[in-house]
Amino acid sequence: QVQLVESGGGLVQAGASLRLSCVASRMPVRMYAMGWFRQAPGKEREVVASISYSGSDTYYADSVKGRFTISRDNARQTVTLQMNRLEPEDTAVYYCATRDLWSAYGCSDVWGPVYYGMDYWGKGTLVTVSS
Repeated sequence: QVQLVESGGGLVQAGASLRLSCVASRMPVRMYAMGWFRQAPGKEREVVASISYSGSDTYYADSVKGRFTISRDNARQTVTLQMNRLEPEDTAVYYCATRDLWSAYGCSDVWGPVYYGMDYWGKGTLVTVSS
């Protein structure tokens, strides 16, 4: 069973930075596009950023462009979200997710803002930004 484990969340003040990591196991990360999602209280889950299997293509939500950077280290089975200049509006649970290799929606290209058929999710890591 594929496993995704997020880490790096915490409580910070506005303007600070955090670095989230997602470590994947039981899957060859190099074959998969990966993405970060977030869900704030009372809001729907949204795509924050995604990265293609090769790392050559990325997507960012408008709200995080210029502040967040997604990257991947396939050798370490890790996808990272560097978050700078955090704002209170970034407060949410952040999730790492991907699709199955045989997904009808494909598993190699970026997605966002619309997304379909995510097959594997981590349990999430909480980011709280105080003003």
